[in-house]
Amino acid sequence: MNPLQKLAASALCAIFVLMVLATFLLPTPYARQFRDIPNADPSTAHPLGTDALGRDSLSRLLYGTRVSLLLAPAAALLSTMIAALLGSIAGLLGGWFERIVLAATDLSLALPWLFLLLVVRATLPLDVPPFVSVVIAFLMMGLLGWQAPIRVICAAARGVRDSDYLLLARSSGCRPARLLLGHVAPNLRPLFYVQFFISIPLFILTEANLSILGLGVMEPMPSWGNLVRGFEDFSTLAASPWRLVPLILLVIVVMCFQLVLPSQEVTQ
Repeated sequence: MNPLQKLAASALCAIFVLMVLATFLLPTPYARQFRDIPNADPSTAHPLGTDALGRDSLSRLLYGTRVSLLLAPAAALLSTMIAALLGSIAGLLGGWFERIVLAATDLSLALPWLFLLLVVRATLPLDVPPFVSVVIAFLMMGLLGWQAPIRVICAAARGVRDSDYLLLARSSGCRPARLLLGHVAPNLRPLFYVQFFISIPLFILTEANLSILGLGVMEPMPSWGNLVRGFEDFSTLAASPWRLVPLILLVIVVMCFQLVLPSQEVTQ
């Protein structure tokens, strides 16, 4: 790991520590409104000022970081598990099952993913509690985000299908389930880890896009997406540049993940 990657990893660790300690670091509850000081400048009581509704911006940033950084890995884990299961089975069995899985993958990849998410979200209730909106966003991204890694995993499983150790296991009478869990999956585990890490920044940006459009995490619960959504008034941003902190933090986290990922691929 080179110095730049170490710096990126350290930055991610620091951000995750802040996320874990957000409950203790919050100056005030993220939904509390100070109606006498909307759009206030930074002060001792409100280090990043307040938003248009008088809510403390630092509290919303810390809690929104927690929501986004928990939502993205959870969705990445779900999508990686689906891709690992379907891709490993398809690569191991081959034949018609592999053709069906790859055909379904190609069909899904032919559709713009964000458009697909918008269509699915539009069919679901829009007026839901904030926590339910988090669960919906997590399930949508996790259940619809398996297309990209499944082809890589299927190709890797196909590569070990005719390996010597797998032929020996078959000759010993191992059932397909045992072959999958005891031989194929352990050898593909590094690939699963890489696909999981690759998916995290993608889902961070996806959640931000959905929330900017009002289809992700719902108010008053904050996330990076609906915090960035408040940048519609450029005149306010010009007068209050500290309001760009959520966007800057979002860019830093995505860049750090991208810098750390190559080391993951090499070490695995």
